Amino acid sequence: MSYRPTTRSKNKRHRPDDNELVNSQVLRKIHSTGQVTEEDVNQLYMIWKPICQGCRVNTKDNPNCFCGLVPPSNGSRKCGLWQKMSEIILSLGPDPSKDLRDSTNSPAGLTNLGATCYANSILQCLYMNRAFREGVFSVEPEVLKEQPVLNQLARLFAQLHASKMSFVDSAPFIKTLELDNGVQQDSHEFLTLLFSLLERCLRHSQVSKARTIVQDLFRGSVSHVTTCSKCGKDSEASSKIEDFYELELNVKGLKSLDESLDDYLSVEKLQGDNQYYCESCAIRVDATRSIKLRSLPAVLNFQLKRCVFLPKTTTKKKITSAFCFPGELDMGYRLPELSQSELIYDLSAVLIHKGSAVNSGHYIAHIKDEKTGDWWEFDDEHVSKLGKHPFGEGSSQPAVKSVQSEPVIHSSSSVPMDATASGNSMGASQPKCSESNSVNSVQIFSSSDAYMLMYIQRHSKNGDRKAQMECCGVEMENHSGIALENGVSLPSHLSEEIEQLNLSYLDACKQYKSKKELELNVINDRRQEVRQVLSQASVQSPEEAYFWISTDWLRHWADNINPSAIDNTPIQCTHGKVPVSKIGNVKRLSAKAWTMLFSKHNGGPALSKDDYCADCLVEGARSMVSADSFRDRRTAMKELAEAALAGKCLDGPLYYVSKAWLHQWLRRKNIDAPCEADAGPTASIRCPHGELMPEQATGAKRVLVPESLWLFFYETANTVKPDDASGCSTFPSDTAPCALCSTELSEVACLEDSLREFKMKQRQNHEKLALGKSVPLFAGQKYYLLPTSWLSKWKSYIAASGKSASSSAEPESLSNAIDLMKCEKHSKLLERPPELMYKRGVILQKSSNTDGFTIISENDWKLFCEDWGGAEKECISAEIEVSSCMGDESMGVSSDLPISEEHMNAHDEANGETETKQPMVKTFPEVCNYCIGERESCELMKKLNYCNEDICVCFIRGKEPPRSILEASGNFLEQDRRTSKRSRKTTFGNSINFNVSGSTSIYQLKMMIWESFGVVKENQILHKGSRVIDGESATLADVNIFPGDTLWVTDSEIHENRDIADELSDQKMEVQQEEGFRGTLLTSNISSQVV
Repeated sequence: MSYRPTTRSKNKRHRPDDNELVNSQVLRKIHSTGQVTEEDVNQLYMIWKPICQGCRVNTKDNPNCFCGLVPPSNGSRKCGLWQKMSEIILSLGPDPSKDLRDSTNSPAGLTNLGATCYANSILQCLYMNRAFREGVFSVEPEVLKEQPVLNQLARLFAQLHASKMSFVDSAPFIKTLELDNGVQQDSHEFLTLLFSLLERCLRHSQVSKARTIVQDLFRGSVSHVTTCSKCGKDSEASSKIEDFYELELNVKGLKSLDESLDDYLSVEKLQGDNQYYCESCAIRVDATRSIKLRSLPAVLNFQLKRCVFLPKTTTKKKITSAFCFPGELDMGYRLPELSQSELIYDLSAVLIHKGSAVNSGHYIAHIKDEKTGDWWEFDDEHVSKLGKHPFGEGSSQPAVKSVQSEPVIHSSSSVPMDATASGNSMGASQPKCSESNSVNSVQIFSSSDAYMLMYIQRHSKNGDRKAQMECCGVEMENHSGIALENGVSLPSHLSEEIEQLNLSYLDACKQYKSKKELELNVINDRRQEVRQVLSQASVQSPEEAYFWISTDWLRHWADNINPSAIDNTPIQCTHGKVPVSKIGNVKRLSAKAWTMLFSKHNGGPALSKDDYCADCLVEGARSMVSADSFRDRRTAMKELAEAALAGKCLDGPLYYVSKAWLHQWLRRKNIDAPCEADAGPTASIRCPHGELMPEQATGAKRVLVPESLWLFFYETANTVKPDDASGCSTFPSDTAPCALCSTELSEVACLEDSLREFKMKQRQNHEKLALGKSVPLFAGQKYYLLPTSWLSKWKSYIAASGKSASSSAEPESLSNAIDLMKCEKHSKLLERPPELMYKRGVILQKSSNTDGFTIISENDWKLFCEDWGGAEKECISAEIEVSSCMGDESMGVSSDLPISEEHMNAHDEANGETETKQPMVKTFPEVCNYCIGERESCELMKKLNYCNEDICVCFIRGKEPPRSILEASGNFLEQDRRTSKRSRKTTFGNSINFNVSGSTSIYQLKMMIWESFGVVKENQILHKGSRVIDGESATLADVNIFPGDTLWVTDSEIHENRDIADELSDQKMEVQQEEGFRGTLLTSNISSQVV
């Protein structure tokens, strides 16, 4: 069984051990003799303790312990010299050599600036096309200076071509195009706009290969042919040739590239109401319409239309079905003019969009190196080799696969024109010719994320592609004669710039390497130094010389890579030596170890074996003896103090001290010397006149103590504060209290008695108002209105007594309170009179804290005027008017009841009575409806313009909400009412508090409810009370939803549930559709040329 250290007495008070007792005896001996011997030093400075071996932490009470200053051989620390080497290297900053490119044969990546993966993928596809890259490099330097876009593109391509770094910063090019690097865009749209911009920029070049490089490589042509079924002639518009840079193919419902091409070139029949008007026949006739390819570019791009519009939800969705495409594509039989020749294209790039949403996701590109035939994956900064397979050798990704197709037969025989036009002519279904057919095995690839396919025309075995196409009578858009050759060299102006960048980068790698080696050497040398010094640190024999050194500096030296000079000043006393009080902060270092430290770090001062402070030892011995004497005296005085508080018979002269002070003195622990709390034993019983305070005064309670105890108090108080005579005044037992203070206390007592009588008289004169009882009202009698706020202050004032009387403020004069209830402009009332209720034959005032006035009797009014400064001419009188429908019913006097609506409602409900008649109050002066209306309008506007307030929404699972919810949602809550912010689960459903503002729309509130309760916004039926809240565009203020309101919502379950992320994604998509590339250089009509 392993030993487990106990922690039971961890927090208990430390008991003195044998060593402390020995030290105490040594100090007493020093105090008595005044001499310090070597044995005394060995004992007090703990030199006698053995050298510590293997403790976990550095022990403070052993100057011979050097453990714990360094970690074990296999250990480390979080910072400093003994930090892990990997973390130290990490603190030097990023290693630039990690970004070193393996070789120029391995492509480089492009940095993603946030959401620029769409641009990176397209730029990599263009760069990896050697012909396009060579055309960009051939642009003249002077043209590049005038065209910022071309200049940045050429520099970007040059860095991708010859940079030593494994990735290139795309920021200069992105900033030149003024793109928002935080917004994801469509790669197809970016490529289309980029081609258009590059064509405009390249017009300024005089190099033919560069000027038309975009058209020569990427431009093809089509025509929309309409043929009359009666006369067989084509329409005039059929001869119109239109250019294209990519073919946009449908994917929905189609499984392969061949099917999509067939769909693209399919024949549409124009019949019935959709008949075509033939100018040759001069009548509307049946016709056919189709797209015909007229010429194909050297680089054929297919844009797969994976984004479809959903009319039901008015949103867009991505098609993620698998789509097959071949590694080798024969387009010859799809050209009417080239039906007898092969036009073979090889797959060169696949642009992939990862993710299920249209407006988000991530773009990567798989591109084939034309020189080596290897495929590479370009994922922003990361470029990885895939081998000879576009999706990697032995790819097991669920989204991609490759299958070996059946042998594809390319026929050199003629193919019927109608078969080609109808789109039914597939490679595997072409007629076979035993003599001239060639059988090839074509790989078919499948992907559910492929977004764009790029094919490059294969070189002819017999000669130049252009010459072959001209022999076949096909016009190809390659007038510059660019051949897709292997070698591409950088022009001199770009080569010099790249060489300079590479030199700077290699120099940074070299500097980092040197810095790293230097830092590691310094650390290793320092670690070796620390271990070597500590191995020699212990003093082996009593006769050996040694030096004292600060433990704090020693830790600093052992933990830091670059320690400061030796600093022993913190362990010195005023005499410049080592006092015994610092023994827990010093170590005893051998002379050899001290020499090694001092020679390297200097500093000091050097404190040798004999530099112990004898003066401090003598002074410490005296202090200890004095402390023991003080503790003994205080213990004896404590018994006298307890007897004095107990009132036991005391002999001899007696003196007054503060009773509260004496209690505090007894509660303090037994200390070694007087402290601040020992001052002022009579401060609280001394009056401002310097005499004894009367005992009736607040805090002047006192107690008599014997003369010996008083002398001890006086001595210790003067020791702490010798100049504070007021806090230690002497008051013998026969001292008379101060006459002036006694007189003042008597006057205050008289005033308090007078005020107590006045309050009692107020409560007697206005008994019902003071107790809050209801006052029966009668028609035809005269009453008065009193401000409710003033009456509340009056109640608090007359009810306050004792200590609370001082905190209760006296109400203002009645005249001022009434003036505040009248408007200055019209001298009419600013508050409406209180509402009345007629129940059980008695007219009573409704109880409401919001009423501005309270009805009082004429007698109450007169008494208030006498006591509180009211005037008859300033009064607000009132009369009760009862409608004639009440008849001559008797109005008896009710028994006294508290003014409580709940109390009266309870009686009425118990008796089954319900009265609907409402008596009215007529006031003089009248109510100012104009001023009240303006004030209420301002209050309503202020209430509607709230911000960051809470409302409660309850989700009701049943058909009807409980009555408590209806009442809470139908009424306004007080502004100061506190509401819980937690989600509460009840029998009828859940309730949650939402933080909203007056400008929050109903749509935003429904989205919060959707997120919290999982009810789609279309299924939410939102209520406030019995009112249904419709629409989504209105704000909470528009529909009178205020802070503290309780709403309830039910689930109609009409629409099917969907993820809230789809709704948020659709919102973001709509914003992006509106913006797109608007505001960038890609959509600017002005020239990109530098002015």
